[in-house]
Amino acid sequence: MRILIVTTGSRGDVAPFTGLGRRLMDAGYRVAVVAHPTFAGLIESCGLEYRPLPGDPEELIRARAHATSPQETRALMAAFVDGLADGVADAVAGGADLLLTAFAPSPLSRTAGEAYGVPVLGTYLTPAFATREFPLPGPAGGDDLGPEGNLAAGRERLRSAERLFSGAVARMRERLGLPGTTSPEPLGHTRPVVHGYSPLVVPRPADWPAPVDVAGFWWPARPAGWRPPAELVDFLQAGPAPVFIGFGSMASGEGERLGELVTAAVRRAGVRAVVQAGWAGLEAAGDGILSVGDLPHDWLFPHVAAAVHHAGAGTTGAALRAGVPAVPVPVMADQPFWAARLHRLGVAPEPVPFADLTPERLATAITAALAEPVRHRAAAVGSLIAAEDGAGTVLSHIARIDENLSH
Repeated sequence: MRILIVTTGSRGDVAPFTGLGRRLMDAGYRVAVVAHPTFAGLIESCGLEYRPLPGDPEELIRARAHATSPQETRALMAAFVDGLADGVADAVAGGADLLLTAFAPSPLSRTAGEAYGVPVLGTYLTPAFATREFPLPGPAGGDDLGPEGNLAAGRERLRSAERLFSGAVARMRERLGLPGTTSPEPLGHTRPVVHGYSPLVVPRPADWPAPVDVAGFWWPARPAGWRPPAELVDFLQAGPAPVFIGFGSMASGEGERLGELVTAAVRRAGVRAVVQAGWAGLEAAGDGILSVGDLPHDWLFPHVAAAVHHAGAGTTGAALRAGVPAVPVPVMADQPFWAARLHRLGVAPEPVPFADLTPERLATAITAALAEPVRHRAAAVGSLIAAEDGAGTVLSHIARIDENLSH
């Protein structure tokens, strides 16, 4: 069976699918990953086939930050999504027996699957079905609005995302020779769906449809032949476990300002730190501080005392798996939701929104994260999450689909 994984977004939206893809390959499937060109090297270094998806998400973030009107922002997004539609259609035309799709491109994956007669399995990294138990991830951070308020907020989040894709889906259907549709299935309602996060972090709501599962995290693969930089190994061995600080794909272009802020916070907290550049180009300098580029969190995080991060889904999972406390600094999208979940789990102090970040607040949060109750709770949760097998659950779903196709 040829399996095509479709994902879009930043590194955190792609890396977990490298591990899932490797697991599927080990089970005997042929696997290709459809993603933006900036991730071609990452995907291929993990031994997976790569198929291109137009667009540069980092450039899109920069362009949106400089947009001067809502109309300009909408035009940027429409052009980006149109490119995704073309890329998904071309990738599926290249051959596949099953599509696994992340949430964001799911309307495009579903449309391509319909056109080419290929079944689709949703593989989502964040909750994507409205429920009475919590509002779906969004800028509000997941504050409980009561059963009916949660359900209404979740439905509005899905409608908002659906509006973003509606034009591209209509054009894609026309291009692929599909009839128009006046009442498309709501975004995210591809079924079956497997959510790739731990039920310990977000238990499966009782009011979700039956074919929707919460499996557990699937973990990024480590690139073949990867070795930690000697400078990093030496730094880790030269003193107490440092604090990791990185904001992933967030805060593009704010590296200098953030570097000064982080340097001051580290000094105030009295800790050593490994600072990851990310898309911000973050660099900090001083005694007990080492700046690094991209490297596997599954290797680094077990060596740190705590992780300061933007609370993206992938980084959240990596810190949980390592059993280290977090200092969540959410910026946008689903990050406030995951930040709130970490605090609720007891593995992180209260989140510090990126817009409110100061050296004093960051230092205080780091100190709180290093306190014994938080460290003990993080270690306990980490041992439970490390024992989960999210990828195995996906394999079970695929085996059932494969069996149905054979009959």
